[in-house]
Amino acid sequence: MNTPQAARARQWLRAHPLAFDALLAVGVLAVVLCASVTVARPPDGGPGFGKRDLPAHTLVLSVLACAVLVKRRSYPLRTLAVVTALAVLEMGLGTRSHVPEERHASVLIIVVVAVFTVASRTDRPTTLRVGLAATAVCTPAAMLLGTQPWYDSENLGVFAWTALAAATGEAVRSRRAAVDAIRERAERAERTREEEARRRVAEERMRIARELHDVVAHHIALVNVQAGVAAHVMDTRPDQAKEALGHIRQASSRALSELQTTVGLLRQQDEPVAPTAPARGLGGLEELVDGFTRAGMSVTVDAPAAAGPLPSAVDLAAYRVVQEALTNVHKHAGPGATARVRIVRRGKAADAALDITVDDDGPGGRRVPAPGGVHGSVNGSGGSNGGGAVAVNGGAVNGRGVNGGGGHGLMGMRERAAALSGDCQVGPLAGGGFRVRVVLPLQAPRPAEEGAPSPRPGFCPSHGGRTA
Repeated sequence: MNTPQAARARQWLRAHPLAFDALLAVGVLAVVLCASVTVARPPDGGPGFGKRDLPAHTLVLSVLACAVLVKRRSYPLRTLAVVTALAVLEMGLGTRSHVPEERHASVLIIVVVAVFTVASRTDRPTTLRVGLAATAVCTPAAMLLGTQPWYDSENLGVFAWTALAAATGEAVRSRRAAVDAIRERAERAERTREEEARRRVAEERMRIARELHDVVAHHIALVNVQAGVAAHVMDTRPDQAKEALGHIRQASSRALSELQTTVGLLRQQDEPVAPTAPARGLGGLEELVDGFTRAGMSVTVDAPAAAGPLPSAVDLAAYRVVQEALTNVHKHAGPGATARVRIVRRGKAADAALDITVDDDGPGGRRVPAPGGVHGSVNGSGGSNGGGAVAVNGGAVNGRGVNGGGGHGLMGMRERAAALSGDCQVGPLAGGGFRVRVVLPLQAPRPAEEGAPSPRPGFCPSHGGRTA
């Protein structure tokens, strides 16, 4: 029966094991007393219930043994020893109250329950020893003190019931141990997946730190040195030179401070020094597109903003976003898909931003489980917090930003956009296909020490559909 009432009753009994044992003891007592007054083969035929007298010693000793049975979980071995002694005593007193043909071993039912408890709550060697000892005591006692002749089937059945109780208890204990082991492995696997996810995030952040250092550090250092030297040679047009050099020094110092803060937050102390070769930018966009075209994809590019100068960090981030988005198109939509890349500038002055959009005409409904089967949403913020947010629904990362497998390309785009206080949006198009759109501000955020508000964290929402 699997009704809500039965489920609540089972839950309550599991929460109150002592109450369950008390009910079990009452049930065992009822069975023992019924068996004590029942004759298996009455001489006059008919039902044998009530054909045998119930002596006072049987009632008292049975009640005592069942009362001891209530503590079977806390003291399994002691409980078995006590109920065995009481059972043997009851059978011994039964030789005086019953003729040999009416003697019985019904009280040994309590011993069988105690043997099962020992087997289910101890280990296998203990179960073997206790099972053999209980069989060695109860079987001869039943043959000598129970129904005569000694080879009566009731006496021989004591051996079978005792052995069966030990075997059943051992099986229950083994199953419980297996379930606990499975649960423990599942919990350990969940912890391992979470640790792997954190490790992936840390690796991605350190990679971004290396690229920021490669692209920006040596250029800003050179500007700073030139500004310091030029400050001493401004004889020709001293006012304008001083003003210009002041701006250069201020801008370079601010950029160096921001770079140092970012790299210090993202890079571990034992991280090796990154190489100084400059990274790729939108100047290599044509070569990148040619590679995908040779692989069979049809790629159209409308990138008027790529021809003009861009901040080094934005230039690198834009190139990597296009690279990862096109890699996703090739991986998920197939080499015969068509992709459209558009890179434009929007806004003016402080609000200027680079808008990168990559659309394709591939299917948009593919779902692949995310690493670790994470449910809910993983949130981060720009700047020191890693930035962005990846929406995760039903164990699938929504987005196709994958570069090199593993489902971490979207994480890379999120980190890149967040590091520059930009936005990242991915999702299927209404008429079919998929879109990756990243907006990167061209104006660097002001340092926190100047009292400006913190950069707005990047946001990478999920709209359902194809996933990495």
